[in-house]
Amino acid sequence: MPMRKQILDYVFVPLGLIVMTGYHAWLFYRVMKHPTKTVMGMNSINRKIWVRTMMEDPVRNGVLSVQTFRNNIMASTLLASTAIMLSSLIAVLMTNTGRGTSFVRVNGMVYGDTSELGFSIKYFAILVCFLVAFLMNVQSIRYYSHASILINVPCKFGSLSAEYVARAVNRGSLFWSLGLRAFYFSFPLFLWIFGPIPMFFCSVFLAFLLYFLDVSFDWGVMDGSNERNTEECTCRSVV
Repeated sequence: MPMRKQILDYVFVPLGLIVMTGYHAWLFYRVMKHPTKTVMGMNSINRKIWVRTMMEDPVRNGVLSVQTFRNNIMASTLLASTAIMLSSLIAVLMTNTGRGTSFVRVNGMVYGDTSELGFSIKYFAILVCFLVAFLMNVQSIRYYSHASILINVPCKFGSLSAEYVARAVNRGSLFWSLGLRAFYFSFPLFLWIFGPIPMFFCSVFLAFLLYFLDVSFDWGVMDGSNERNTEECTCRSVV
């Protein structure tokens, strides 16, 4: 029976990871090839327009731009602080893996691998997710901090172009999105503690949920020429 339970981990856990990675591979392809059909692509286009508008008159729009970056930095700081706090909590749980494993065995809460090595792997996977989320949000703060200075430089007084500033803003947003995706990835891994079957169903549910959050259904209002122009524009600035 224990060996049969371990087989569930060998089957359902890779399937769940394939579902999540496959969805994000598809999303990456859509963002790069058809940006106007995704929320990330449309937001990238609008951020580029916003940066150009702010830099045309930094005296009038300076306070608005700095306040906007301040809000973004606060959001990234909140996620980074949460990620490092959860990483510390998981590290504490990893030191008590044996105690947690015996509790689960007595109560029969897990139908899968309940060995100490298995629980260590589960906790370590969650820890990696939170550490990645922390690093991505720190990079987001870095780019937003740079952009908050650059956006107040008038285009007519230097060679600094709006394309360069927009690229910095989009990269800050990209790292923020990657940090948030790391939090999303932690949900299936957390349910893996209670068995591979909950982990697999959580991965499938999360992929469907993210689809409705990532796909833009308003792209059809644009005509064909504008759509092609914005797609070419976004492919250069989204990353």
